[in-house]
Amino acid sequence: MKRQIRILGIDDAPFTFQQKYSTVIGVIMRGGQYIECVLRREVQIDGNDATDILSDMIMTTRHHDQLKGIMIDGIALGGFNIIDIQTLYERIQIPIITVTRDMPDFTKIRVALQQNFSDWKDRWELLQQGALHEVKTRHNPIFVKCVGIDIDEVKEIIKLTTIRGVIPEPIRVAHLIASGITRGESYGKA
Repeated sequence: MKRQIRILGIDDAPFTFQQKYSTVIGVIMRGGQYIECVLRREVQIDGNDATDILSDMIMTTRHHDQLKGIMIDGIALGGFNIIDIQTLYERIQIPIITVTRDMPDFTKIRVALQQNFSDWKDRWELLQQGALHEVKTRHNPIFVKCVGIDIDEVKEIIKLTTIRGVIPEPIRVAHLIASGITRGESYGKA
């Protein structure tokens, strides 16, 4: 795999539930070292437009044809605006990798969905799509789902794009930008 592989990392900005939208930042990097482009969109907080918004973001960037992978911080943006990763992959034809720092607490997630959403079964079904893999890093493991790419290639991309810690650089940089533009200064972990 080329060291300069172009990866789009995506994360959402911090938000409050009084807001209607959350900012989503995409960062295109070569490997984990060179930023080529920053993208910006908005998704409805707890809405159901994340798949469409990401599809538009990816399909309309001038870098689309050069992208070799999409890395998303988790499977939801703006709270429980859950991404249909299978549909997203079918639309854009670029491998998708979701990255989570900690093992999700599926019991708590299911309860939260049941208590807050009339369409909780649909959202739950999207969350259950695909296998969740534990990937070892130099520090702590991370948890990933992937579509359009096998887990061995995912591990190689994670190793290639992770500079320090456990989070790949395209996601980490997207997180820094998203939190910085929202709060005035970035902080927190991606």
